Amino acid sequence: MSKKEEKLVEVYKAHNDMEAQVIRSLLESYDIPCFLKSNAAPSVHMFTVDGMAEVKIMVLASLADKARELILSDKDG
Repeated sequence: MSKKEEKLVEVYKAHNDMEAQVIRSLLESYDIPCFLKSNAAPSVHMFTVDGMAEVKIMVLASLADKARELILSDKDG
């Protein structure tokens, strides 16, 4: 399967957009393109209720293991 046809998979679920942007920067610094997926509407409020601001970090399936490893090592470090 070529990269154009490859599926996107979730590698992390961030609590909010700010955390998602940090993870995105980490992955992109290792040349792993990622996409952010959220069902929440943008808001001026800094708080959320019941995970409404969760943002899914999506990457190509072939890069998912490497992405998860980087995220885990960053969280542990």
